[in-house]
Amino acid sequence: MAAQLNRAVFLDRDGVLTVPEFRNGRSYAAQSLETFHFYPNAADGVKSLKEAGFIIVVVTNQPDVGAGLVERSLIDTMHDRLRAAMPVDDVEVATETRAQAQGLATDRRKPGIGMLMSAAKRWNIDLNSSYMVGDRASDIEAGLAAGCTSVFIDLGYTNELVATGQAATVSSVSEAAAWIVRDASK
Repeated sequence: MAAQLNRAVFLDRDGVLTVPEFRNGRSYAAQSLETFHFYPNAADGVKSLKEAGFIIVVVTNQPDVGAGLVERSLIDTMHDRLRAAMPVDDVEVATETRAQAQGLATDRRKPGIGMLMSAAKRWNIDLNSSYMVGDRASDIEAGLAAGCTSVFIDLGYTNELVATGQAATVSSVSEAAAWIVRDASK
């Protein structure tokens, strides 16, 4: 008898769970623990998804590691804080810059689907009954390519590609969570 497949919600980190730095119409990840802050509603949103029976997986590009601007140990400490603050089951990280990822035979960096596929294998996840939540076009593209329903958090970036193909557009992770819980119960 085959094991039952799980439903998951894949969450981008920066701009979804954590408050990014905004410069020139774009968002940037925190580069220190002093600037690493969660959105006030993030923990409640994640908790509601967990209570609805979803596996919660953070999938995050952290190219500052690949660029030598941030140590991997700092990213690991940030993720320890994230796990302590909210019910996250797993964190997948791609540390390559865009240029580094193009030179590698990997698709871990979003919009590639490698992080989602890795978590799906580890957690026995049915991607077609799962969701991807992100604040960038690359998040939405990764979710769609993996077979997930994608939800876009629109933070009004003016210097980013526009996300397309998402099932819903919201303004926060708590709104995304409410939409997902409603959609999954249909």
